[in-house]
Amino acid sequence: MSAAPITLLLIDDHFVVRSGLVASLELEDDFKVVGETDRGEEASALFAKKKPDVVLMDLQLPGISGIEATAALLRDHANARVLIFSTFARDDEIQAALKAGALGYLQKSSSRGDLLAAIRTVAKGERSLPIEIAQRLKDRLAEPEITPREREILALVTRGNANKEIAAVLGIGEDTVKQHVSRILMKLKVNDRAQATAEAIRRGLVQV
Repeated sequence: MSAAPITLLLIDDHFVVRSGLVASLELEDDFKVVGETDRGEEASALFAKKKPDVVLMDLQLPGISGIEATAALLRDHANARVLIFSTFARDDEIQAALKAGALGYLQKSSSRGDLLAAIRTVAKGERSLPIEIAQRLKDRLAEPEITPREREILALVTRGNANKEIAAVLGIGEDTVKQHVSRILMKLKVNDRAQATAEAIRRGLVQV
């Protein structure tokens, strides 16, 4: 029995690019495009509806940027796995995208094979960056970025709030809080909330 395909949501403002991606990706037995849009503002609602394994996100979008859309998506859906697929490869944009919560970054000039490999890597929850970009940014990428939403939750964890209390304060679901807390523990390389609190204070991520 074959494994379920990797499902994808495409967010790009060029119809021709999206059409080409759909045609190319669905040549693979293990890929299925389940949704597409040209608006970053629609990312969160489409993610909730389609539940894709990977979101392929352009940076240059009408309305909010791909970086802003990624940050908003991760605020609402901590389990979202975003691969930025952009024409540009400026270090500041790459770093901003990763800080917003994206797991990978790839230029549109990359080969089809590189794109397929990046999608498969991000689908596993792993970071995917071209070697030359990873080398340029290696010092700044030594520790995974804590997103703004994760900082909010980490501050509440540090104050001793339970998941239910955090959900009520932030107006999000308790399951979403659990997903955020799991990501925080993983990024801080700790095992529990007490260790997370100590590490957050050590790094200056929260004020006490």
